[in-house]
Amino acid sequence: MSKLTLNKPTLLMLYGFPGAGKTFFARQLCEDLNAAHIQGDRIRHELFEKPRYDRQENEIVNHLMEYMTEEFLNAGMSVIYDTNASRLGQRRALRDLARKVKAASVLTWLQVDLESAFTRSIKRDRRRADDKFAAPLDRTTFESLAAQMQNPTPTEDFMVISGKHSYQTQRSAVIKRLYDLGLITPDAASNKMAKPGLVNLIPNPMGGRVDNSRRNIVIR
Repeated sequence: MSKLTLNKPTLLMLYGFPGAGKTFFARQLCEDLNAAHIQGDRIRHELFEKPRYDRQENEIVNHLMEYMTEEFLNAGMSVIYDTNASRLGQRRALRDLARKVKAASVLTWLQVDLESAFTRSIKRDRRRADDKFAAPLDRTTFESLAAQMQNPTPTEDFMVISGKHSYQTQRSAVIKRLYDLGLITPDAASNKMAKPGLVNLIPNPMGGRVDNSRRNIVIR
């Protein structure tokens, strides 16, 4: 199936606890959207053999992510910005960057309860693609990161999806949002949104004996 190209280059930011499923969601969304996946954890491991996760290292990673994001958006390519946009100032700067290059911006909040997120974060398996570059976390580090997060405010434009739902359900919500913002056409949105299965009301003659007296359906 061909990838969906948005009508306008778009910066898709992610927000949620460590373990909320941001990278899992971003990777799969990139399989449906014609967008660049800029993954902060992977960039860090490409740059530093033994990451320290200190302030100086964070600034280098963030600077490179922002540079790559601006280049892609300038080239007409949408971007999924795969790091936690956890601070209000960070999100404001990213929106300003998108506005500067005449791109749209969308913030997606993957919500999951704190304990479920922590359990996921300590059960990461380096053999899985989505966990390969994730930072190791203990309870203290996890709670410290969570405490520093600033939830989106009513003045921000954001959408909420459950971090516990299937990707198909998450994708439908995001596609609907993109459609509401005028970033995709109605036909494209319809093709990418989940549809309920059809129920076959006509018995299959190969399925065994059919009771013809029960084939008529009357609705009153």
